Amino acid sequence: MSSGFRWNLADSGEPGLFGMDELLVPEIGTGRMSGLEFLHVTAKQILNHVPSGSRAPSNWTINVYRGCSHGCSYCFARPTHEYLGLNIGEDFDSKIVVKINAVDKLRAELADPRWQGEAVAMGTNTDPYQRAEAKYKLTRGVLEALTEHANPFSILTKSPLVTRDLDVLIEAAKATDVSVNFSIATLDERVWRATEPGSPNPRRRIDAMAQLSAAGIKTGALMAPILPGMSDGAAQLREVVAAIAGAGGRLLGIAPLHLRPGLREHFLTWLSTHDPELHADYLRRYANTSYAPERYLEQLYARAGLPRRSRNPPTR
Repeated sequence: MSSGFRWNLADSGEPGLFGMDELLVPEIGTGRMSGLEFLHVTAKQILNHVPSGSRAPSNWTINVYRGCSHGCSYCFARPTHEYLGLNIGEDFDSKIVVKINAVDKLRAELADPRWQGEAVAMGTNTDPYQRAEAKYKLTRGVLEALTEHANPFSILTKSPLVTRDLDVLIEAAKATDVSVNFSIATLDERVWRATEPGSPNPRRRIDAMAQLSAAGIKTGALMAPILPGMSDGAAQLREVVAAIAGAGGRLLGIAPLHLRPGLREHFLTWLSTHDPELHADYLRRYANTSYAPERYLEQLYARAGLPRRSRNPPTR
């Protein structure tokens, strides 16, 4: 493990992100996990308080993994890997930080008398049901702990693996407010394969949504990020809207691509190879801003055949 990782800087007086006493040797994935490297850490805390002004759907979040095997070219969480001395490209896709003490730590935090039982959001940074979850089952453990305390929670994911935990979700929904939502920007397989190469097929997410809805779980989807010139056609947008409704889900909103610093350089470098002509258009479109113009958001709702709604938070 590189001595440059930020968690090793605690010895020099700088704040560390994780405990050092139980760091384990990285584990190399095999089989379906081939190409992934799992970096085991002990987290100092699991319930994370979101700064005021954040667009997160809750004041508290849980992320049991850092980095994400979905490999989405546009993922706004990529720059967070730099905090660990890792790069936002290949390292983010393949070096997955696993908070191995997440479930025990969460149970202790939920039992603390100071905890007020506020709603908790999962999937605000990296996907709680990425490939690592099939191996570690940390998200399932988190759901069980939250259910034991009847603590409300929401999930945002790109993976149908969430249906594995339908038994826990059903029990949780009997005791508290629970919602499971999906990130589905497009059903266009060409666009999906190009921009989300490690994620499950979006049509499988629609199937999972239908399964959750049939079981009585509140579910829906956020259409984001919409990529200009790739996934913003009227037919493309209306296909997703119809699929969400057909699965019994609710549309949470539409949001165009947001190119914050760090991600901007990564995404535009990728796009320059994927489609040089479109790359030139993005250089003009995002020349002086990280956001698409407000009028573009208006156009997306119109193309989708929907009334205008408030601006939505960005997603992975």
